[in-house]
Amino acid sequence: MRSPSSITDMPAAKKASSAPKLLSGGNPQIPKGDGDAPVQAYLEAMPGWKADLGRKLDSLIVGVVPNVHKAVKWNSPFYGVEGDGWFLNFHCFAKYVKVAFFRGTQLKPVPPGESTSGDTRYLDIRENDEFDEKQFTKWVKQASKLPGEKL
Repeated sequence: MRSPSSITDMPAAKKASSAPKLLSGGNPQIPKGDGDAPVQAYLEAMPGWKADLGRKLDSLIVGVVPNVHKAVKWNSPFYGVEGDGWFLNFHCFAKYVKVAFFRGTQLKPVPPGESTSGDTRYLDIRENDEFDEKQFTKWVKQASKLPGEKL
């Protein structure tokens, strides 16, 4: 028979073990999955100020592309158009969140971060950066109309 204290401690221990693990750099380790639920789990697990930014990014994307297809792949949320591939994702690093526009070289203006892979361009957002929501939503609108990445 268990003592009363061990019974009381079980839910807390179980809850702690079910919390998402943060990978090096602070990126949440979330199981892959399609739909909004895994993306929301990722957003909830983002550490510190990045959680607010992640929710803001998600809200802005949904505001521009109401029927956006969402998934978590490779511990990152992906956004796309059903049947047409993915147009962006983002990922937590120690000091910033990196947004990848998969056809970024075709956006006007081109996002600032260069990539060694094809058309991809990045937007790195740090805690104290001024985030230009208007420009971000323009990029999302443009990106959602381009052929997406098939992954």
